[in-house]
Amino acid sequence: METKNIKYPYLPEGRTILYVPASNPFMVEAKEFARLNSLDKSIQTGSVIVKDGKIIGRGANGSSYHETHECERVRLKMPTGQGYELCEGCHPKNHSEPKAIKNAKDLGNDTNGADLYLWGHWWFCEPCWNAIISAGIKDVYVIENSQNFFNRESPDNIIGKQFK
Repeated sequence: METKNIKYPYLPEGRTILYVPASNPFMVEAKEFARLNSLDKSIQTGSVIVKDGKIIGRGANGSSYHETHECERVRLKMPTGQGYELCEGCHPKNHSEPKAIKNAKDLGNDTNGADLYLWGHWWFCEPCWNAIISAGIKDVYVIENSQNFFNRESPDNIIGKQFK
């Protein structure tokens, strides 16, 4: 699938998003990790970092903040991809990608040259891209047609039905 036909809210110059089928074993693992570990019950995401054919890090999004506090981004009607730092529950430190990077490093793994598989979203926000680039991650993958499946604006989205 060509990424040039998809309008992402953010994509750094020189980077691309690659696509794999939902049946890809690393994507299956990212999905299962999201299902079991995501604290964001709206859009659950999971990431796995893979190097030399092995998973070296895992992360799921969310925090318990939204259970007891209103989301500042929702209250302020922030557009997607903006203002994450305004809400503790939405803060990039709670996104699955940085959590997977931290997990890999905490386990003593080198992320330089690794790949990241993200399940549950169709693009990467700027802070996550910054973390990915800083970690030396080579390629990033989402599932085919994720721009429809995980986009609230798409009539074909599966949000709320992603684990059925």
